[in-house]
Amino acid sequence: MPEPPVPPQPGPAGPARSTPVPEGTVPLPLTGGTVAADPGVLVDGIAAWIGSAPLRELVDRFRGRWPAGGLAAVLAGLDDFSAAHWDFRGGQERPDAREPSIDPSTSRLVSDAATTLGMVRAAPPALPRYAHLLVLGGLASACLRRVAYAAHLLRHGVRVAGEVAVLGSFRPLSAAERRVLADAGVTDADTEVDALDAAVRLAFGVARPAQEDGVDAGHPHRSWSSRTYRPPGFPSVRVLAAPSSEPQHRRAHTADTQRFWAGHARLSPGDQVLLVTHPIYVPFQHCDALRTLAVPYDAGIDTVGVDPALPDPVRLPEPTLTPGRYLQEIRSAIRSMRALHTALGHEG
Repeated sequence: MPEPPVPPQPGPAGPARSTPVPEGTVPLPLTGGTVAADPGVLVDGIAAWIGSAPLRELVDRFRGRWPAGGLAAVLAGLDDFSAAHWDFRGGQERPDAREPSIDPSTSRLVSDAATTLGMVRAAPPALPRYAHLLVLGGLASACLRRVAYAAHLLRHGVRVAGEVAVLGSFRPLSAAERRVLADAGVTDADTEVDALDAAVRLAFGVARPAQEDGVDAGHPHRSWSSRTYRPPGFPSVRVLAAPSSEPQHRRAHTADTQRFWAGHARLSPGDQVLLVTHPIYVPFQHCDALRTLAVPYDAGIDTVGVDPALPDPVRLPEPTLTPGRYLQEIRSAIRSMRALHTALGHEG
């Protein structure tokens, strides 16, 4: 496996910008510019999101006490609190999470909080041009929709100077995911990265990669693969499966795939990167990207969710976004912000 290059030293900041967020939404950390432009902006952004009224109201509704102390102590306290009250996965994959019993009043509060925290409505990309566009993997239906949405953005004005990178892992597909793909005409996918590869072929009208690379290390947690397509009229599209940074314990997760891609792409200070996911995952995956790309490489990060108002090109059912699902991903965002804050070296 190739070693990632040493991250470049911070250079001139990228272009000033302001990510358009829906009215009434709490902004995510670093919603414009790069880290070098204002090193304290990340900490301020974490504090504003974490200390926002919707999150405080949720903690109060679940009979919690707001943690005392500085930001590090608050993040640690919220991590512990959310583990006790909002972790319905228990170490399992997201589709295996249990759904809690929540009364109607609390369900409405969760829905309102998720909307205000930026997990429901889609926002458009902030810029017309980016250095790179990243599509993050997920369940089979999400793989198809996110790649299709990336192709939609490229067809409707977003320009990418470098590459489109579609990031996943060798996670085996479930029987339900295989049925979803079969309904879309895909019958040759065994893993998440296979689903992403099929999504690229469908969305960009390509039949086979122009270049392939990778290492079969004898275990999916340690292996990696790269397939590069060159669709006419589009930037190069690379489908990348990353190895795990802790292969003895787990498969590759979102931060692993972003970090592995950065080692291949050789980011430069000030590069603007657009990430595509689903709205419910925007806060946690945005903060993962800040930790793995913005901090070490001084890249600018925009993270957008697939717009549910657009016609669905694959016509597949979406998982129901229940109160339990939103609470689980609020917990994911708390943990991601805590990891980001730790990476910044702040103790207070």
